[in-house]
Amino acid sequence: MYHIIINPASRSGRGLKIWKKQIEPALRERKISYRSYFSNAPGEIADITAQIFSLHPEGLLRLIILGGDGTVNEALSGMRELSRVVLGYIPTGSSNDLARALKLPKNPLDALDLILKGANAASLDLGCITYADGKKRLFAVSCGVGFDAAVCREALHSPMKTVLNKLGLGKLTYLVIALKQLFAAKKVSCQLSFEDRPPVHIQRLLFVTCMIHPYEGGGFMFCPGADAQDGLLSLCAVGDIPKLLVLFALPTAFWGRHYFAKGIEAYQAASLQIQTTSPLWVHTDGEVTQKSCSFSVSCLPKALRLIVP
Repeated sequence: MYHIIINPASRSGRGLKIWKKQIEPALRERKISYRSYFSNAPGEIADITAQIFSLHPEGLLRLIILGGDGTVNEALSGMRELSRVVLGYIPTGSSNDLARALKLPKNPLDALDLILKGANAASLDLGCITYADGKKRLFAVSCGVGFDAAVCREALHSPMKTVLNKLGLGKLTYLVIALKQLFAAKKVSCQLSFEDRPPVHIQRLLFVTCMIHPYEGGGFMFCPGADAQDGLLSLCAVGDIPKLLVLFALPTAFWGRHYFAKGIEAYQAASLQIQTTSPLWVHTDGEVTQKSCSFSVSCLPKALRLIVP
């Protein structure tokens, strides 16, 4: 049996229409055994996922998520035993960076067909962020502190996102908000501490993103070399750089060509500590839950099985 977690609000309500008009009829026609679960509020998906684990304490769980990157992120927070999960993903979000990296079908019915065939479940790395108070949060795509997290936070509450999603231009939301947040960013210093090399000091931090996959924010290829099966985090650190230069470099990140600019640096690490002089917004897969000035990030090698082409 498949347990299908649906975010009806994904892509401004498109998720519910896709479920009712495409996915549910296809499942019934094929006589597939399933149970569906709907979220009604932010954070509820984690509770739904935890409930599925509680009701089915043993054996393999075949989960399907219909939603966006944030829906996957919330579901990860409710997964008690990752080793028991085989995950299928039907992307209906506005950015769909996980689906883009994994080359999942854009057509929902094609994505469902891939899941039901279940021929290839890849073991993928996950990231884990640990805050100073011990609180942890997993992520499938990326986590970031500073500018990119502030962009994600504003995008989550932006009416512009709803309008552009309906026009099929959702990723422009992030670009427009990014330009606004760029000039609003205040001076904050940062230190990146690694286990196997000297720390990196950034006097004027814009942002640091730690990535499992190459894309975030609706297609920005901040870490072109990110590999979800190498056991490492790929980092893009941006700081000590004139904002005007960032303005020119940012659009080139859609093609992963932003490293031409001095002050944009790439790193790789299995784990690291991030310390900033002032609390900044932190995101995991675009979900922004708190500010922090001290946290660690680590890679969990091949922690999740997900069905891919």
